[in-house]
Amino acid sequence: MKISVLGAGAWGTTIAVLLSDNGHDVTLWEHNETYATLLEEKRENIMYLPGIPFPKNLRISKNLDEATLGKELIVTGIPTQFTRSSLEKIPFNNIKDSVLVSLSKGIEKSHLLTVSQVYKDVFPELSDNQIGVLSGPSHAEEVSKKIPTTVVAACKDHSTSKLIQGAFINRYFRVYSSTDVIGVELGGAFKNVIAIGAGILDGMGMGDNTKAAIMTRGTAEITRLGLAMGAQPHTFSGLSGMGDLIVTCMSRHSRNRYVGEKIGAGMTLKEVLAQMTAVAEGVETSNSAMQLAIKHGVEVPITTEVYRILFEDKDPGIAIHDLMTRDRKEEYRV
Repeated sequence: MKISVLGAGAWGTTIAVLLSDNGHDVTLWEHNETYATLLEEKRENIMYLPGIPFPKNLRISKNLDEATLGKELIVTGIPTQFTRSSLEKIPFNNIKDSVLVSLSKGIEKSHLLTVSQVYKDVFPELSDNQIGVLSGPSHAEEVSKKIPTTVVAACKDHSTSKLIQGAFINRYFRVYSSTDVIGVELGGAFKNVIAIGAGILDGMGMGDNTKAAIMTRGTAEITRLGLAMGAQPHTFSGLSGMGDLIVTCMSRHSRNRYVGEKIGAGMTLKEVLAQMTAVAEGVETSNSAMQLAIKHGVEVPITTEVYRILFEDKDPGIAIHDLMTRDRKEEYRV
């Protein structure tokens, strides 16, 4: 297949290498022309994915028009908040016959849309069978080293989800299929907020009991909000829900957990972000998730406290106290 991957961060680069190894004709687009030239010269992403050489058949492009023309699959690995501005530069004729696949795990703060919804907003002529997502517990640092990983590909059209599955799957990257696009996206986005909360607990020196509680109750509120937005309940017990939540809350590779850990240890959000080169999608998603919860009338106590710690400078210790002393609830109350 002729495929373009837009966005040469760690995950976009990993996916471009994987797809090239699968035998596809792959172009990796990088928006920064200087860095695109460096990628071509070094044949390695020395900033975001050092030590992983590019296959000989992987092309690097700095021209978005050229990168998207005549491709069967266009995979976007651009941070959520910059996806719209990149898509708006692409002529619709370039992608009118393409399937678009999102790798992003966030909610657009300006419009409160998932990336698949941004696709449709920018290109209303696209049909549902041209819009897909890929999500699940999948750190670039591990996939790039061919460590066994499982993810889920979703499209409302079952045949397209199978097409995406077939393009990506190989001996170390197992892909399941789904038709619950919104559920797969929301699971991948909202778990980043819970992961920041888990990191805050790590930074404060809390124990395993506390972390298990935030992961379990975090799943409950992700599910509540997801159902209110039209997702299927079983999705949140799958790879893009519980699976991705576990790895993002626990892993040393998790940028969102890292942000929380530093804040739990006493740093401010501004100080943490100033020392990071990669994007932690959960920071902006905590804002979007709060707005969506208010819009849909859904109670999200953990997300609320993470938001208040990040943007209202609430003391994490007080936030934990407020969560632990809430009114008594039934565990399976939805």
